[in-house]
Formats: sequence, structure tokens, C-alpha cells
Amino acid sequence: MYNGLILMPDILRESSSGYLKCSILEEMFRDREMECVGEITRESVYSLILQLRYLQKEDPDGPITLYINSPGGEVSSGLALYDVMQAVTCPIRTVCVGRADSMAALLFMSGDPGRREMLPHARLMIHDPLIAGGVGGSALALNAVAQDLMKTREIAASVIARHTGHSLEEVLAKTAVDSSFDAQEALAWGLADRVIDKI
Repeated sequence: MYNGLILMPDILRESSSGYLKCSILEEMFRDREMECVGEITRESVYSLILQLRYLQKEDPDGPITLYINSPGGEVSSGLALYDVMQAVTCPIRTVCVGRADSMAALLFMSGDPGRREMLPHARLMIHDPLIAGGVGGSALALNAVAQDLMKTREIAASVIARHTGHSLEEVLAKTAVDSSFDAQEALAWGLADRVIDKI
């Protein structure tokens, strides 16, 4: 199957009525495994929220694994997913494969304590939120945008502080510039719990 960007293989499953074809993503979902891949957008977040809610309905105590390989994206959409991840009763294991930058890093570190895992060559990057798109208008309009951006900065830093044990001041100093971490550095800074070489 080709979903527009990525070639996704179909798999065959034998049943009493013969062979059934399904996507590999459907098969992984049956095992309570989800994928956060590519840019974080309103649409991708909506899909992940639906999946989380469905899996909680199926088994409120069953663990879920969320694999992340993303450059980040929309902060407001990402925070909606973050809130749902915190609200569901299912324990959520996050696994960073490749990279988790910006908003994706916040989602990665919000996995349940002890369940935030990185592959050996995975990387994280945290920074202050950025202004999206062209900004223009009156001085009052620009001031409102700046105030909203500063509020978002405080929210994002609070999330990082909550999940790393660092003070808000330490986080704000770290996110003032792009701060990248390899797997061992992320472990040392409290962004991850384990570096794994087997999934």
C-alpha cells in the first residue's frame, strides 16, 4: 500500500474464510502499537487521539507503545495529544526511533515514567516555540502574538520540567537555543529512561 509518502506493505492473515489482506499498521495496532511519524499536524494528532481513546475503551489497563520519529510541528495540536496521553488510564511506553524534535520531544518525554526508551542512535532536540507563518499587522496585534508565544513558552517549559525533574529556570535556559541530545545525553538530562537495542 502507498499512503502518499511511504510505501506500506500489506500482510496476509489466514482466517476461517480464507486469507485476508490488511495493512501492517492495522496489524501493529492490534498489538496496541502506534506510530507518530512525520510532522505533527491537527490531522495526524486527531488520528492518534482517536487511536488512544479506542485502545483505552478496549482495555483501560492495557499498555500502549507509541513509536516516535518526528521533526515536531504544531504546538497547540501537540499539546492536545499530550493532554490525552496524560488523561488515559493505559500506561504509555514511548520509543524514539530516529529523532524526536521540538513538540515531538515533549510527546516522547511524556510517556509513563520508566517507559521512555530510545534506540542507540536516536536523537532529541528541545527549544522554545517558534512563530509559525508570516507575522504582520498593527503594533497591538504583534504584541498580542508575542504575549501568546511567551505563554506557550512557559507551558512547554513546564511540561519539560515536570517530566525531567529540572527546575523551570533550568529548562528555560536550555530551550533558549536549540539543544540537541543523543540517546546517552538524553538519559543523563532526564529526557529518557533507557537506551535499548531491542524492540
